[in-house]
Formats: sequence, C-alpha cells, structure tokens
Amino acid sequence: MLGDWKRRRAAKRVRPGDGRPLQPFRWWQLPSGRKLFHLPLDRKDGHRSVYTVDVRHWGRQGGDEGKAHLYLDGGHRAESTLPAGFPVEGGTIEVALSGFGLKRAHYVPAEGAEQQLVPDPRSAAGRRLRFDREHPVVSRWIGAVSVVLLVIGIGLNLLQLLEPISGIPPVVERFGHFESPFHLPLWLNLTLGFGAAVAGMERGLRLRYHWLLDAAGN
Repeated sequence: MLGDWKRRRAAKRVRPGDGRPLQPFRWWQLPSGRKLFHLPLDRKDGHRSVYTVDVRHWGRQGGDEGKAHLYLDGGHRAESTLPAGFPVEGGTIEVALSGFGLKRAHYVPAEGAEQQLVPDPRSAAGRRLRFDREHPVVSRWIGAVSVVLLVIGIGLNLLQLLEPISGIPPVVERFGHFESPFHLPLWLNLTLGFGAAVAGMERGLRLRYHWLLDAAGN
C-alpha cells in the first residue's frame, strides 16, 4: 500500500485521458508484457461502472518508467507514469511494477479493506487465475516451488558474492575474510538464475511481492 506522501506524489503524475476506446486483449499480446485489470464499482447513483487499468510492461525499456492507462467504461480517462495512483469513485487505484511484472493493481477505498483488481481472462494473469481456480492443489505447489527457487537463488548468490567482497583490504581488516561454503559451476549458477527468473515471473502473474525475495531478483 502506498503511503500518504507517495499517494500525493502519484496523484500529481496523473494526466487527463483522451477518450479513446480500450483495445481488447489479443492472444498475441501474451509475450508482450501487456497487463489488463478490471474493477467494477457501484456509483452513488446506483449504476455500475467498470474501471480498467492497462499497463504495457515493456514500456520501461529505453529509460522510460512505463505508463499505466485508466479507462472508465471503455473510454480513456487518465494516464500516469508508474507507480500510479488514480483517484476514482470512493478511493484510489494503485498500480506499481516490480522487475517481473505488476506488484500492485489494487483499489484502496477511503474506508474499508483494499481489493485486488481482476485480471482480464485472456491475459497471462487471467489464465493463471483460472488455473488456480481449476487446479488449486497444483497451483499451491507451483507457488511453493517459486518461493523455494527464489530463496535458493538469493541465498547461494549472496554467499558467493560475499567472498570476493570480504577480500577487499578495508573489509578484511574490520570483519575478517569470509569463505563461501559453496562454489558452484557456472552452468549451475546460470540454471539457478533462470529458475529464479521464472519463479519471479510466476509470482508477478499473481501479484505476489515480498521486498526481499522479489526485489532481490529485480
């Protein structure tokens, strides 16, 4: 959840939309990193509106932080660089990226508990959610394996990284020399790194984020 100060900064980055229609999610956009999430909200007049957040993940390339676009009932209402905080009916929609995907796409009401937006069923996150509903046991195992791969990858990399750092003369004088108990071959380090990257992407599809596990893999 964004703090009050960060939320105020995010609100200043919001720019008005141009009213263009929302493009539906297409199957060929699965590898492109496009994220599409929806939020149905009941208005004070009793009518229901649907807010949609559209994020093109690869927009971060080339020094661009990436943008999130907000649509209301299919029309472009606003846009913002990330992390974004869109003021909407009764609260704020918060959107933030990790290195592997979205880490937040939540509606934070002025009162009550926050809720995660619903991924478009045709998107990668929507397909992962459907798999979770249809195969809950297997889904939980996949989630657990993702955590294990991240823990192993981070732990072993830290141990191997500490050894050359501890060889720096000022560090040796103050803390002594550390020798890692593990010296893995290059192919195994690459394999573990690949596994950690896949695990991070799997967690990104479920908007799971931990400051140590997922930030370390960014």
